[in-house]
Amino acid sequence: MDPAVSIIVTTYNRGPLLRRQLHHLSVQDLPHERYEVIVSDDGSSDDTARIVESFTGRLPLRYHVQEDLGFRAGTARNAGARLASAPVLVFLDAGAMPGPGLARAHLAAHADPAAHRMVIGHGHGFGANLARLDGLAEAMDAAPLDEVARRFAGDPEFRDGREDRLAAAGYDLNRDPLPWQLFFTFNCSVRADDFRRIGGFDESFVKWGAEDIEIAFRGARHGLTFGYARDAWIVEWPHERPMGDRMVTFTENMLQFLAKYPEPVIEVGWRAVRDVEFWSWPEFVELVAAHTVAVRDLDVRAEIAEAPAARDGGPFAVLGAGGDLPELPPGSVAFEFDGELARRAGARHAVGIRTTLPDQSVDTVLVTSRLAGLWDRFGADVLAEAGRIGRKVELTDRLTARIDARR
Repeated sequence: MDPAVSIIVTTYNRGPLLRRQLHHLSVQDLPHERYEVIVSDDGSSDDTARIVESFTGRLPLRYHVQEDLGFRAGTARNAGARLASAPVLVFLDAGAMPGPGLARAHLAAHADPAAHRMVIGHGHGFGANLARLDGLAEAMDAAPLDEVARRFAGDPEFRDGREDRLAAAGYDLNRDPLPWQLFFTFNCSVRADDFRRIGGFDESFVKWGAEDIEIAFRGARHGLTFGYARDAWIVEWPHERPMGDRMVTFTENMLQFLAKYPEPVIEVGWRAVRDVEFWSWPEFVELVAAHTVAVRDLDVRAEIAEAPAARDGGPFAVLGAGGDLPELPPGSVAFEFDGELARRAGARHAVGIRTTLPDQSVDTVLVTSRLAGLWDRFGADVLAEAGRIGRKVELTDRLTARIDARR
């Protein structure tokens, strides 16, 4: 019998955790002939290969190892997916200890082959500092995971960090404003044909962070919906997370994400990650969306035409261009946060918090009053970005008046 679900574990020098994880995968409540496990190794130098070999005969298991060329988790996951023979792919990170019903629950979440969806499983302790939970590691080594889950269920550190968002959406991810933001590879699944159709993980992400959100965002653009499987749960092994270093690479990867999708929804996401406000991302998106509606009819042609930057005759950049522009000097570039107006004006689609222009690429950056309603939240970011891409920053008189009036 061919397996119904392939569980792909990505690992790097985490031998002791992998041993525990493979044990839990060997005692799934799904018959062994119904699932397979593929360990995809990102170039470990520890005893990972020996540990995998020790599980031969205890569960259907295959092992892939790639050369250690630095962080290439996306490449490892894609390699594991190519080895998979089942119609449903589950991705786990080493350190995510699967409950006994994980394989069955992920499989059930994809029971309807016509429901093209990306599924997140529950993560006990995801996003928390589990090292602060006294006795958790000892309990995980001494008792079945379902007993551990019941014992620690009431501790705030044992919650899934996405719980508030999930509850607000009634546990229907498709009611969440940004369901793809909640898709992380420590525990998720997708049908193999959908995975191939959207192109798998983007292997150009070679640092920690964003590659899982990016594939989910891309899945949404391809029409995939999202699901949540509470019964497909894991317990995060308690360990300290070097989040300072990780947030640096996460922010860098968000710039790469933005270069791939230069639009406000990712632009404000970069801002959220950079300032360690990850969970404010939907709030930022909703703020820009509401402001877009509020100023749709605000015409700034006169503001732009009367500005010193326009009268100087040289090329310049405009932030908040609107849908109709005066004639600009050759070489000028315009940005507008309203997608419809940006297309009409031939402008690039951006707020101006972070653009894709190189440093110091224009002489002057002109900021119009279309950004006034976003100034309290993003004004400092817009000024910083204008200073990065331009040698001089100019606010229109109308924007200056609007800012002064709000003080």
